[in-house]
Amino acid sequence: MTATRETTYEFRTARPEDAEAIVALDSSFTTSTVFEVAVTDGGFTLREVPVDPPLVKVFPEDDGDDDADSDGGGADGDGRTFVAVGADGVLAGFAAVSYAAWNRRLTIEDIEVAPDHRGRGVGRALIGQAADFARERGAGHIWLEVTSVNAPAIHAYRRMGFAFCGLDTSLYQGTASEGEQALYMSMPCP
Repeated sequence: MTATRETTYEFRTARPEDAEAIVALDSSFTTSTVFEVAVTDGGFTLREVPVDPPLVKVFPEDDGDDDADSDGGGADGDGRTFVAVGADGVLAGFAAVSYAAWNRRLTIEDIEVAPDHRGRGVGRALIGQAADFARERGAGHIWLEVTSVNAPAIHAYRRMGFAFCGLDTSLYQGTASEGEQALYMSMPCP
């Protein structure tokens, strides 16, 4: 058990019985700012802009093709899902990760913290679990993708040491997130 701000959580590798709660976790968020992306000849620039009314983002249901399985790991042993469970036994969040040996990259495939548990250090602790796994595998860096409208997550990742490293202007085309941009962030493996 680990205590984060005002609450005690158990952080562990996911078990098969966690799968239903992982799928049911509310990953929606509300933000009063988004990151506007401007593509230039030499790269891209980001500018945080206010939105009024605040944007409420509800992610579509997962299609079930994640590389990291919610049962605790991928078929090759290089994927894991870590969970945070509150003292009440309710899932507070999870992080699904995968490791690629060829470039020594640990990818955060998905990380979600339930709204009632945000701002309590749960996301930071889940990233810590991922970093421990990254070190075990010999990863050189940790990498993730985040939508340009998820300013709260972007700010949290930057506080944890992630920096912008790329952009994909086409990733969300033809999806419910069309018009948003995929931002890539990475940090050296601590």
